[in-house]
Amino acid sequence: MAARRKTPGRDPGLILIGLFKLVKGLALITVAVGLLRLLHRDVSTTVLHWIELLRLDPDNHYLHGLLTRIFRVTPTQLKELSAGTFLYAGLFLTEGVGLLRKKHWAEYLTVVSTAVFLPLEAYELLHRFTWVRVGVLAANLAIVLYLALRLKRGR
Repeated sequence: MAARRKTPGRDPGLILIGLFKLVKGLALITVAVGLLRLLHRDVSTTVLHWIELLRLDPDNHYLHGLLTRIFRVTPTQLKELSAGTFLYAGLFLTEGVGLLRKKHWAEYLTVVSTAVFLPLEAYELLHRFTWVRVGVLAANLAIVLYLALRLKRGR
């Protein structure tokens, strides 16, 4: 009787991480396109329109700081931000598709690309503590540990 090769079953963790990476990649593409659309517009008018539309308080301390930075952005900086955002989105989409297709290289890529930013995220958390940063750091740490353990024990 011929021996059957056991086909790897669905790994819910791998699927979840892959979908998470795809969602992040698609969100970044949306941001990058939005940045490009600001190139030929008056940035301050557009941003103020969105603030009114979303019914945000323009006198809010955090929003005011963000607005100050946004109003100083030059067209060259918008292009550079958009290009960087597209590149980062491409990385996330590559990781997501590779993980969903159960590619071994995608697990390595995700571990390395996620682990590289953990020290920076920890520094930012210590420098300016927010619960969102705690969540991001915890999620990325969990992804790295999960995939590293998966790689260690083999396919």
